[in-house]
Amino acid sequence: QVQLVESGGGLVQAGGSLRLTCTITGRIFSSYNMGWFRQAPGKAREFVAAISWNEDNTYYKDSLKGRFTISRDNSKNTVYLQMNGLKPEDTADYICAGGLVEGSEVPGLYSYWGQGTQVIVSS
Repeated sequence: QVQLVESGGGLVQAGGSLRLTCTITGRIFSSYNMGWFRQAPGKAREFVAAISWNEDNTYYKDSLKGRFTISRDNSKNTVYLQMNGLKPEDTADYICAGGLVEGSEVPGLYSYWGQGTQVIVSS
């Protein structure tokens, strides 16, 4: 059984930073492309970033480039999302996902999902 567990969310002031962590168990993590999505209350789930299985390629929502960085450590079955310069509009549940399609922004192309970790950015 595949499980994705996120951690690292919390309350932070605008301009601050957080690093989210997603740990995967139950599958060969290194075979999967990984992504981060976010969902704010009352809004649709949106793509944040993705990273290829071999770390060679990263993908970002255009408006987040330069502030967010995705990385992974296959030896630890873990993917990270470093978020800097946080803004109130970044407030959302952040959810990691795993799938076989590299760099996809489409939630339906990911096979496995975590439960999410909440990020609240105060102004």
